[in-house]
Amino acid sequence: MPVAKKTKAATPAAKRSGAIRVVAGSDEAEVKRRASELAAEMAGPDAGEFGKDVIDGTADNADGAVRKIHETRQALLTLPFFGGDKLVWLKSANFLADTVLGRAASVTEALDQLKETLEGGLPDGVKFLMSAIEPDKRRTFYKGLGKLGEMEIFDKVDSSRGGWEENAGALIEGRARAKNLRMRGDAIELLALLTGGESRQVDSELEKIDLYLGEGRREVTAEDVRTLVPLTRAGVIFELGNALAARETRKCFGLVEQLLKQGENAVGILLVAIVPTVRSLLLVKDLMERHRLSPPQAPWFFSKTLERLPAEATEHLPRKKDGTINAFALGLAAVHARKFTVGELRDLLEACLAANVRLVTSGLDERVVLAELIGRVGNN
Repeated sequence: MPVAKKTKAATPAAKRSGAIRVVAGSDEAEVKRRASELAAEMAGPDAGEFGKDVIDGTADNADGAVRKIHETRQALLTLPFFGGDKLVWLKSANFLADTVLGRAASVTEALDQLKETLEGGLPDGVKFLMSAIEPDKRRTFYKGLGKLGEMEIFDKVDSSRGGWEENAGALIEGRARAKNLRMRGDAIELLALLTGGESRQVDSELEKIDLYLGEGRREVTAEDVRTLVPLTRAGVIFELGNALAARETRKCFGLVEQLLKQGENAVGILLVAIVPTVRSLLLVKDLMERHRLSPPQAPWFFSKTLERLPAEATEHLPRKKDGTINAFALGLAAVHARKFTVGELRDLLEACLAANVRLVTSGLDERVVLAELIGRVGNN
């Protein structure tokens, strides 16, 4: 067994490149993947039985967390019995989170002791890797790690926050590029909506797309995504809104029928998909004409355009729960706004109101009412 002993020539960790590495974030799958890669890289191909010491950082209570932290300190000060380099990996630590466990005084005290050990310098040849799920980034220990070593953060895309679509799009584009796939903007938008930017699902869907295309074709279209990725209710509603904005009425009919077969009622389809699309088109068309704005190349670019406008020009725009402008939805409308006039969109919004009244008060077939409304999109 390794023998614990102090070294006289301990090198300050901050001065040893790569001696301390941290992988953390809310995206558990990505944290685990990257930490495993780093563990193999830091330990090296010749690491034997005593060349790597892995401490499972998942604790059920404060006593368990304290024990694992002390095991980590002990391992950091214990050299391999046969010499050589050594990696100490505190794996998937769950006691850095903002939880009852993470806030326990005994855990905080033990982490402070671990921080002192790291600051005092590790023995030559000893490296430290820590992976942590959903750490509280306000904590002193977490901030100290960032100063002592190299830190990589992998957070999930938070679809409840404004701008999530841009983050999801960037993630998808990067993952696709790694597979030598070229994704068109509309394909990225659709895959972002269908996956919510969840990295594990993105990887799974890109793997399917990669196998489907084979080596002969590398460009991914929105049609490829529609063919391979299951359409959720949200996905069908998104597609219906896009088809309306693009004035693709035949496609709209098919999507409405799909929603009706899934149990959606006509009033719901009108209020959730059609009215918001027409309203966004009207708001954006008016805004673009008043301020002479050019259509964006991609929906998420429109947020930058809106930021350059004076506050009074955007105060009437729809907002998300967090108070930010729903820029992605407006960006989607801005891409297609040139296909309509302001007058056409005002007429369509009035037609939506009339359709709503007919659906609620008349005995007409709901398919007929929706078909007549969608037909006006193509006939205007």
